[in-house]
Amino acid sequence: MHIAVVGLSHRTAPVEIRERLSIAEQSMEASLQRLRSDEQVLEASILSTCNRLEIYTLLRHPELGVNAVGSFLSDLSGLQLEQLLPHLFTYHHEEAVAHLMRVAAGLDSLVLGEGQILSQVKKMVRLGQEHQSVGPILNRLLNQAVSTGKRVRTETNLGTGAVSISSAAVELAQLKVGQARGVDDLVPLDQEQIAVVGAGRMSRLLLQHLQAKGAPGVVLLNRTVERAELMAADFPGLPVQCRPLADLDHCLSTCSLVFTSTAADDPIIDAARLGKLNRRSSLMLVDIGVPRNIAADVAALQGVDSFDVDDLQEVVARNQEARREIAAEAEVLLQDEGRQFLDWWDGLEAVPVVNRLRTQLESIREQELHKALSRMGPDLSARERKVVEALSKGIINKILHTPMTNLRAPQPRQQRHNAMQVLQDLFELNEPQS
Repeated sequence: MHIAVVGLSHRTAPVEIRERLSIAEQSMEASLQRLRSDEQVLEASILSTCNRLEIYTLLRHPELGVNAVGSFLSDLSGLQLEQLLPHLFTYHHEEAVAHLMRVAAGLDSLVLGEGQILSQVKKMVRLGQEHQSVGPILNRLLNQAVSTGKRVRTETNLGTGAVSISSAAVELAQLKVGQARGVDDLVPLDQEQIAVVGAGRMSRLLLQHLQAKGAPGVVLLNRTVERAELMAADFPGLPVQCRPLADLDHCLSTCSLVFTSTAADDPIIDAARLGKLNRRSSLMLVDIGVPRNIAADVAALQGVDSFDVDDLQEVVARNQEARREIAAEAEVLLQDEGRQFLDWWDGLEAVPVVNRLRTQLESIREQELHKALSRMGPDLSARERKVVEALSKGIINKILHTPMTNLRAPQPRQQRHNAMQVLQDLFELNEPQS
């Protein structure tokens, strides 16, 4: 068995590729079943966010299993595997474990140390359990990743003051508004007419950061106005007008700054839509949805500035440097957690060998015990027979104790495998043929 992760992220693929590989929660069960239907995939779990899609697997054979995952991604995206390969990464065993730990801790995020990724990893665990696509190995690994993410946030300052995708989007707007005014810095948004489209978690964070940045008010649009109103109630210090999504054209005509974060599969704003409107002189669109809510063709329109999640790097870079030292502290914890899982996993690999050795020795014990009792004759009492049998079992347990302890003890993987091979060769512990 072999642990591997295949995926892509903001580090390897642009948003136009990532959006083709986004899996909504309602489609997750079918995707997991599709993966598990391949005989090479023993266990599977999927992490799908706006910045990454990662497939964690337990495979029968490394190469064949990775090929099966690649075929799944090709079918999902509608792209040929050759088109996807430049954007994909593949990690095996130790590297796969280390990568997951870094992801859960927020060290692989666009925004270093962001906290939202941990809840997304928790969701991955929950969906894998609900849809019965994970077994004992991945279940252990994924749950340890969650506890690792929590430990990093408890024992380091990485999560203190960490920005999110939503806060980075607000800061990007501040920066671009400032640059439009001839100032290369973050400026207040107190002169902007602001709208937020969508009422999900990302939009909630947008409202939170807009309030913190002194926004004069926000129009919140959603398909369900009641949901928008429930969200708005949590921000009594921020004037929020809740409107149906049908009012989007009006907001695009009257607002100067629009954030979008919806679960729509296709763009809800494009050049054709904007071209029909009697817009104010300038409009800034900030799209943090994946798949994108705003079509790429709007960038060609005069007076329209459009930005997506890939554009956030400009403001993220300003906040990263101060966090790198803290991130180095977190890396030490991650190495410790990864080593703990690998020790458990490697120790698990030794169990079949030890069990075959025990079976062999137990067979010898029973044969020799039977011979000894036969030689002692019928005059031997039941108590004496029990003493002799207990003696034979005790000898076997003593013999097995040291190799079992040494095989399961923390050690380099190759060293453990060498010891297992020597044991199998010496005692001829060949695996039973299936």
